[in-house]
Amino acid sequence: MTDLEMLKIAVKALDEKKGLDLKVIKVENVSALANYFVLVTGTSSTQVKTLADEVEHKLKHAGVEPGRTEGYHGANWIILDYIDVVIHIFYTETREFYDLERLWQDGEEVDTAAILGSQDTV
Repeated sequence: MTDLEMLKIAVKALDEKKGLDLKVIKVENVSALANYFVLVTGTSSTQVKTLADEVEHKLKHAGVEPGRTEGYHGANWIILDYIDVVIHIFYTETREFYDLERLWQDGEEVDTAAILGSQDTV
């Protein structure tokens, strides 16, 4: 499965579970860590876990397992690392504090509406 296919599945899963302020940043030209970072906010620890569980479920159904997961115990910031696509699921205050959008501002923001509306866009 390509990173774009993983990205589309993850973004749609997060949108379906009402994740807030969903952003995708293409970082392949500014970092060796991944090709894409997905950032999303949940309004409670329960929603943060639900968002992470839904992404893992959908990608597992598509045949992809994360290389690593972090943060399930505290549920303030869960990271699902799919190597080329890294998903950051934050509790509201945690996202504001770490401000990854500022840290990765040299990356290119991807239009999530295009991802949600089409199978062939990104």
